[in-house]
Amino acid sequence: MTADNPIEGQVLVLTAAKASVGGDRVPDLVAEARRAVEPRADDLRRNYERVHADDVREIFLAPDGFWAEVGDDRGWSRRAHEAVARAHAEQLLRVGKREDRREEFETALELREAVVVGI
Repeated sequence: MTADNPIEGQVLVLTAAKASVGGDRVPDLVAEARRAVEPRADDLRRNYERVHADDVREIFLAPDGFWAEVGDDRGWSRRAHEAVARAHAEQLLRVGKREDRREEFETALELREAVVVGI
């Protein structure tokens, strides 16, 4: 986790290794995504399933295409919004592994996208 977002540092490194954007851009994109969605946290709580909450983050399952919409609003490329979506999905899977819910979360990600919001 960095000071700018609730995504763990190892998740950012993994995402950067797999992303189709420059690895040095991933932390900035994820931080920009946080700034875009955290003001909408109350809407996320009302409209989407919260699958995890702790003292650092909440994780929601939003409809497929959520990050594409955020990316369109921010003027990101397809690759940029895919990198952000991957970072959020990887954070959900990391939490799922710790909570013995990884299979459940993998299945959920087949139809929805993870949205990680800092507390």
